[in-house]
Amino acid sequence: MPELFIELFSEEIPARMQRRGAEDLARLVGDALAVLKPRGFRIFYGPRRIALAADLEADIPATHATERGPRVNAAEQALAGFLRKHGAPRDQLRREGDFWVLDKSTEARSAASLVAQAMPPLLRRFPWPKSMRWGGASQFAWVRPLRRIICLLGGEVVPFDLREGDDDGHGLYADKVTEGHRFRAPGAFPVSSCAEWEKQLRVRWVLANAEERKQVIADGIADEAGKRGLRLVEDPGLLDEVAGLVEWPVPLIGQIDPRFMDLPPEVMQVSMRANQRYFALSGPDGAGAPCFAFIAGIEAEDGGAVITAGNERVLKARFADARHFWDTDRRTPLAARVPQLDSMTFHAKLGSQGERVKRLESLAVILAPLVGADPVLAECAAFLAKADLVTGMVGEFPDLQGTIGGYYALHDGEDPQVADAIRDHYLPKGAADPVPIPPVSIAIALADRIDQLAAFFAIGEKPTGSGDPYALRRAALGVIRIIRDHRLRLHLRQLFDDAGDSVERSIIKTRIGRLVEVERELEKLHVSADPGIEGSVIADPALRVRTEEILAFLAERLRVQLRSEGKRYDVLAAVFAAGADDDLVRLLARTDAVASFLQTEDGANLLVAYRRAANIIRIEERKDGPYSAEADPVLLVQDEEKVLAALLDEIAPVIAEQLAAEHFTAAMSAMAILRGPLDAFFDRVTVNVPEPERRRNRLCLLVQVRSVMDQVADFSKIEG
Repeated sequence: MPELFIELFSEEIPARMQRRGAEDLARLVGDALAVLKPRGFRIFYGPRRIALAADLEADIPATHATERGPRVNAAEQALAGFLRKHGAPRDQLRREGDFWVLDKSTEARSAASLVAQAMPPLLRRFPWPKSMRWGGASQFAWVRPLRRIICLLGGEVVPFDLREGDDDGHGLYADKVTEGHRFRAPGAFPVSSCAEWEKQLRVRWVLANAEERKQVIADGIADEAGKRGLRLVEDPGLLDEVAGLVEWPVPLIGQIDPRFMDLPPEVMQVSMRANQRYFALSGPDGAGAPCFAFIAGIEAEDGGAVITAGNERVLKARFADARHFWDTDRRTPLAARVPQLDSMTFHAKLGSQGERVKRLESLAVILAPLVGADPVLAECAAFLAKADLVTGMVGEFPDLQGTIGGYYALHDGEDPQVADAIRDHYLPKGAADPVPIPPVSIAIALADRIDQLAAFFAIGEKPTGSGDPYALRRAALGVIRIIRDHRLRLHLRQLFDDAGDSVERSIIKTRIGRLVEVERELEKLHVSADPGIEGSVIADPALRVRTEEILAFLAERLRVQLRSEGKRYDVLAAVFAAGADDDLVRLLARTDAVASFLQTEDGANLLVAYRRAANIIRIEERKDGPYSAEADPVLLVQDEEKVLAALLDEIAPVIAEQLAAEHFTAAMSAMAILRGPLDAFFDRVTVNVPEPERRRNRLCLLVQVRSVMDQVADFSKIEG
C-alpha cells in the first residue's frame, strides 16, 4: 500500500490549536478518502506545521454490477426513487422480464487522482477555530499564512493547487519541499517520505513529533534541575503549551533574585507561567527554589549564558510588579474592600458581587451546622471570600483569586479557618483537584456552587449541548464531589429553595434599580412611567427558581460521573426516577443496592418479568387503559394469581418501610420474594382471556406488580 504524506507548513500556529488541527486533518482526509481504505494514521504538529502519514489502497478497480429495480408497472415515484438512490438517468435502465434493471459500471481510478480531487476543497474549508486571510485578493484563509504544501503518494508528488475560479489561492500548490529551523537551518529542501521528512527535519534542528518534544523538555529540565538538587514542579498544561512553542527545545536554568523569595510561591509560579512560560522548581523539602527553568529554541554557542541572563532580567521585572501588588494590596484589609464589590457586576440580571456576597453569607450560616462548621466563622469567611477580586494582584493574575485572599486574610489577623476557606472555596476546579477539607471551607465551597446553580437556573441560563458559559456543569460536579468525598447528609432540595429565595430577591432588586434609572431618564424627558411596571416585575413568575430542575441536573451530572467510573449509571437514573431523592449519599447507597441485586439470579430474572409485565400493560392500555393498581380479590380464580396478589399486599409495606429506614439490602431481599410467584403467574395464567372483567383484573394485578417494584426504582430505565 502506498504511503500518503501531507505537510501543511505555515507561519507560527498558536500552541492551543496545533493538536486539534492535526486531528482535524486526519479526520477530514479519512472521510474524504474513505473509498481508499486509509489506515495507520500518524499525525504530527508543531509551531509551524501540521502533518499526517497514512497508507492507502493504490487505486479503485473498475466495477460492474446489476441492480434490479421496481416492476415495470410500479408507480412513477418508486422508479424515480430508485434512480435517485443510484444517481443514474432513466436512459440507463433496461427491461428484464417484469422488472427494470440498471447496469452500473465505474471506471478504475488511481488513488492519486482521488487525492488531488479531495485536497483543495478540504483545505479551503478547514475548520480552524480562528483563521486569517493575507496579501492580495485571495479569499483562502488559514490559521496563519500558509507557505508550503507537501502531498506525496508513494514518494511521488500528487499535483494540485488551491485556485478556485478567479481566486488564485495565494499561488499555493502541492510539492515535496519543506523547511527546517527558521534560524539554524533556513532554506528549503525536498523529501520523498514521512520517514525521510522526520530524519531531514531532525538534522535541521526540528523535532517533528510533539510527544518527543514534550519528553525532551521534561527530561531536560529534570536533568538540569537534578544537577542542582532541585526538581520540576509538575505542570502538564504548561508542558503541552511550551512543546507547541519551540521546534528544537533546549532546557536552561536561571536564578531568581533572592529579594523576591518571600513572595508566596503561588504568586511566583503564576507570574512565571502566565507572563513568560517559565517552569517553577522546588527544593528537596518541596519549598520553592530560587531558580526557574525555561526552554530556548536554539543551542547557543555560549551554552545559553546570554539567553539566561536576558530571561533573568525579564523575570526580575515581572516579580517587581508582583511585589508592588503584594505590598500595596496588604495596606487595605480585605474587610475594607468588601463595599467595592457593590460596584462590580456579577451578572447583568443578578446584580453585583456585593449582592452575591450577602447571599453567600446567608447560605453559609445555614450550611455550617450541617457540615460541622462554626456558623460565625462560616459567615465571616463568606463575607470575605470575594474581596480579593478587587485587589491589584487578582486584577493582574486572575488565577490567584481565592489563593491570594487567603494570604491577605492571614495578614489581616483573621482566623486561620477563615483564611483556609477563602483559599479553598473554589476547589475543586477540575477532576484532578482535591476537595476542601476543613468544615468552614466545605461550607463556603458548597454555598458558592449552590448559589451559582440557583442563580443561573433562575434566569434561564442553563447549559445547552456543548455550551456552558457559566461553568454550571463544573459547579454541579463540585457539589457532587464534596458531598461524596465527605459523605455529607444534606437535603439539597431545601438548600436550593433557600438559595432560590435569596436569588429572587436579588433579581427583583436589580430590576427595580434599573426601573428607577429609567424613571429618572424619563423625568428628564418629561415623560411619566407606567405605575404598574414595578408590580409586574415583582410578580414575574419567570423568577421562580425551579429546584426540581437543578436536582435533575445534578442527578444527570452524577450519572455521567458514575459512567466515567465504570459504574451502573443506568441504575442511578432508575432509582432517581422512582423519587427525586435530594440526599446524594442515600441515593448512591440505594443505587449500589439495586445494582448488586441485579447481579444476582433473582434480580436478573425479576427484571425480565418486570419488563414483560410493563410491555403487556403498555400494549393493553392503548386499547382500554389506564388500569388501577388494585386487583379485585373476588375475580382472582387461579391459585397463581391469588398467591401473587397476596404476596404483593404483604411485601409492599415491608419494602416501603425498609426503604424509609435506608435498609436497602433488606428491601431488595423483600422484593426478591416476588420472583417465584411472578414466574409461576406468567407460566400458568393467561392475561388476555375472553372475559373482560377477568382480563382487566389481571392487568390491574400486573400494574400492582409494577407499582410495588417502582417503589425501589423505575426498572424500565435499566439498560441491557
